[in-house]
This record gives sequence, C-alpha cells and structure tokens, in this order.
Amino acid sequence: MKMELRQSAGDGHVTLRVDGAVAYILFDRPAAHNAMTWAMYDEMAAACAKINADPQVRVAVLRGVGGKAFIAGSDISQFSQFATGEDGVVNESRIDGWVEALESLRVPNIAVVEGYAVGGGLAIANACDIRVATPGARFGVPIARTLGNCLSAANMRRLCATLGVSWVKRMLLLAEMPTAETLLPAGYLTAVVAYEALDAEISRLCNRLLGHAPLTMAAARETIRRLAFTPDADISDLIRACYGSADFQRGVATFGSKQAIDWEGG
Repeated sequence: MKMELRQSAGDGHVTLRVDGAVAYILFDRPAAHNAMTWAMYDEMAAACAKINADPQVRVAVLRGVGGKAFIAGSDISQFSQFATGEDGVVNESRIDGWVEALESLRVPNIAVVEGYAVGGGLAIANACDIRVATPGARFGVPIARTLGNCLSAANMRRLCATLGVSWVKRMLLLAEMPTAETLLPAGYLTAVVAYEALDAEISRLCNRLLGHAPLTMAAARETIRRLAFTPDADISDLIRACYGSADFQRGVATFGSKQAIDWEGG
C-alpha cells in the first residue's frame, strides 16, 4: 500500500492515521525537516495513548513527512526561552517522558528513517523496536559541535543499550553522524532500503508482525524494558499471561501441522 503523506506548513503536527490493524504516526513539518516543537512531542504522546486504547491496532509505524528527514531534532528556537540550568533539567525530564510514552506502546513498532534522525529524532527512532532506513540516512547527536547541551541519563542509557558505548561516544565526543550503511552491520537497523522499495518493505514487515503472536511479542518487549532497569526483573505476570492464553493452547494444538494460526492476543 502506497502511503499518502499529507503536507503541512507552519509549526507542524504529529498526526495519527489508522489503516486496519496498522497505525501510522506521522511527523509532519517538512519545511523544517520535521524538527519537533514541544506541541509536536505532546501530540506524539497523545497518538501513543490512542493506539494503546485501540485494541484493533497491532502494529505502529513512525515516519517523517516529506522524504527528506525522519526528525531533525527539536526546534532550536525554543531554547532561546531558557534562562538557567534548571530549565535544562526540566527540558530533559520532559523529553524522557515523551520517549517513555513511545516505549510504553503496547504494540511492536517500526521507525522509517529517511534523511536525518538527529537529537530528539535519534531518541525517538532509538526507542522503536525496528528501524528501517533509506541509503545515506544519517544518525547522530552532534551537540558538542552545535549546541553545547547534554543528554539525560535515561536517554544515554537507551542509546548505549542499542548502539553500544563506542558508537555513543563517537556521536557525542566527535559529533559523528554515521550513515545507515555504517550502522547496518552492527544490527542497529533491520534493513537499508531504496526509496522506491520502501513502502513494500514497510508492508512486508507489518504483515510479518501481524502474523505473530501478540502476547509473545508483548512479553518480549516488556521483559527487555524491565531488564534495562532491573537485571533480575520479575516477569512472572508476563509468563502467566502467555502460558494461560487461548493463543498458547491454539499454538500447541496446531504445532507441526503447518497450519497458519489465527492469533487473537488472548
């Protein structure tokens, strides 16, 4: 299915479109390379809440409008309002909350990175389960060269967990902006796909996720999230939910038959 991405102007918006079991969160400010205003961050969190409240949605796709950028960070003009270091503490706390809203999505999600995923854009792409990029897409946090601010401990932890400490240091100390092709061998990206094949790849990944057991995927995602905070996290509730489900009984009954399972998520 070819996506129709609505163009917009002004301060931009984050819009939610639901097509059957797939929800699309669209960062819609192409004139500014989808740089995020505080209002747009709030709209992203609201979109996540709507997805969580809709039991029909089973996969989410996050994508920038315009084809030139995923998200080119936060709108820097907003920082002119900052007067003290405490403003920075409040800002990083707010960003943590917005990223946590994305991490708390109940469904597996895919970031589609065209062009740039910088600063807050990298944090958002990094919080997604699967990342697909077009050739030449760039990733980074070049704030040592541009702004002179810093990241929260939570966002640093997230980046180190996915990119690895060495790449995080290169991004932050040397202000490097590695390409998608550079990061692909490290496993950070699922695929690097030519633009003309991008929609087909998104559809393929969505269909694959839709064909898998929702409770199993939810348990895997939530276990990984908990382990980031507690190495010996208790996941007995997740185990009970999976083993006690009708889906598990359905899987056992059909195992080995090569019959497609109609997972219901319960």
